[in-house]
Amino acid sequence: MIAKRTIPLLIAALVGILLIATYFIPLTETYGADAMEMFIILAAAAMVLGAGNLLILNLAKISNRQPGWGYAVITLLAFFVTLIIGMFKIGALPTPNAPGNAWTAPVVQEGTPFWWIYQYGLVPLTATMFAMLAFYIASAAFRAFRAKNLEATLLLGTAFIVLLGQVYAGVWLTSFLPDLASYSATFPEDVRQFVTAVGMQIDGGASLAAVTYDGVAFAAMSPDHQALASEVNAHLTNWSYQLLNGLRLENLTQVILDVPQKAGNRAIMIGIALGIVSTSLKVILGVDRSYLGSED
Repeated sequence: MIAKRTIPLLIAALVGILLIATYFIPLTETYGADAMEMFIILAAAAMVLGAGNLLILNLAKISNRQPGWGYAVITLLAFFVTLIIGMFKIGALPTPNAPGNAWTAPVVQEGTPFWWIYQYGLVPLTATMFAMLAFYIASAAFRAFRAKNLEATLLLGTAFIVLLGQVYAGVWLTSFLPDLASYSATFPEDVRQFVTAVGMQIDGGASLAAVTYDGVAFAAMSPDHQALASEVNAHLTNWSYQLLNGLRLENLTQVILDVPQKAGNRAIMIGIALGIVSTSLKVILGVDRSYLGSED
């Protein structure tokens, strides 16, 4: 019982305290690095166990002719082909450092069989899966976003604005509202580049004194350029332009993503961090022993 319960608890507690100490005590950094190397070794062993579990489950499904056993055959074939090609570096190309020994080459080289499997097998499958996932998300959102109350209506309206702001339809619907491009088009062609360059800086939050053009600061510009920059600054910082430009769907979407969405995301991340700290302390102190098995 001591070897099965007490010793793993002590190891988990000591390693947990050591890794926490590495963030506050510089002298323990080397010990923390050694502990992380041990973790890599354990992770490699866990991968072997995971591969064994994959074989057992899929072979059992094939032998019992369970529903979907054909997919199990494809899974095992893909697993063994990828494993053999990667392990023995089949088709690996020699490197300049070792032109006569391809075994020293990286596993992923452009043009090798392993690279081909990744580039033309895994990447398209991943893209297909996420493309199909988008339709499932849209279907779930359609069922979930019902304007039953004020909160649901706000959620629906926000989602609608953000979705439209990410596509060309949203830009087209509010294209009549003023923006920098339409404002620059009102100037003669020989000064449009100057107006656009100055306007982009002002839209980015730069003050008139901090504006530059072709490396020339505002204070060193010619009187004509200074007057034109002042006119652009007065127009772009006017409250009416700011209001109407902010109502463009692409800008409104960015405001939603930068302010309420980011605030909510940070609150969620803080909650997750507190949960991680709580769970970690329970493991280190031996309160949570679920990793030892069902008996604890």
